[in-house]
This record gives sequence, C-alpha cells and structure tokens, in this order.
Amino acid sequence: MVEKEYMIRPIMKQEWDDAMKLAWDTFLIYEAPDYSVRGVHNFRNFVRDPLLKKMFTYGEYIAIGAFSDKRMVGIIGVRNTNHISLLIVDRDFHRMGIASSLIDRYIGDAKKNGITYVTVNSSPYAVDFYHKIGFVNITDEVEKDGIRFTPMRLNLGD
Repeated sequence: MVEKEYMIRPIMKQEWDDAMKLAWDTFLIYEAPDYSVRGVHNFRNFVRDPLLKKMFTYGEYIAIGAFSDKRMVGIIGVRNTNHISLLIVDRDFHRMGIASSLIDRYIGDAKKNGITYVTVNSSPYAVDFYHKIGFVNITDEVEKDGIRFTPMRLNLGD
C-alpha cells in the first residue's frame, strides 16, 4: 500500500459543502446499512441543516479537516466546544491515522482553551476506535430518532 500524506487544518467557510458531502457519502457506506430509514433520514437532515452551517459560519461549530493533495479526506466537527458530533474519514484513507490526527488536533486546541473533558455519541462502527484512544462508555448503546450510538467521554487531565 502506498503511504498517502495529509495535512490537518481548520475547514474554511467555502469548504463546508464539501465537508458535509464527505460526511454523507461516508455515512452511506459505513453506517446507513445498519440504520433504520428514520435514522438515515435524520443523519441526512443533520448534514444538510442550515442552522449547523450558520453555527459554523459564526464560529460556534468547530470543523477541522484532513487534506491530501487539496482534497478533503477527513473531518471532525465539534459543538458546544467539547462534544464531537462528527468524525468521518474517506474510505480510501482509512487506517492511516487520520481520525486520530483529527482528534489529537482538536484535543490540543481544547486543552489550550481550558476544556477538561470531551464527549461523543459514537456510532456502532467507531466504538472500538474510541475505546482504543481512551474514551469510556457513559452508558450502553442507545437509539434516539433512529440513530444508534454509545455515549462516551474522555477526560483531558494532564
């Protein structure tokens, strides 16, 4: 396998639609097959939500991307300064450390801003990944509005 290089940086306003397309396309491959019709519909509404885009535009939603040759290949989205609401990596770039790099970048920034813990509602597909990097379950898997997830937390102590 050829090693692909990538860089991590904040997503610019004009890249928002590309980020949400990446999120949707990747969701369809890895998550949608295990979701109800309602869950797929709700995720689609999430990535198309004009309020989310507005929050991003005004700096109230953090979005950091991974780029390879100017192509966006990964994204982490954070709301309320400490809740990861989106972590997606293009399937051609899995197992290259991109998701970990995105989380590391966000956590580095979060610590500088005094954030003491991070939460995520992990998709079934990503539970093992989050456990591997130190997140612990808050509760068992739940389903809300057709979306299955496991609430998790990572303390950012020194």
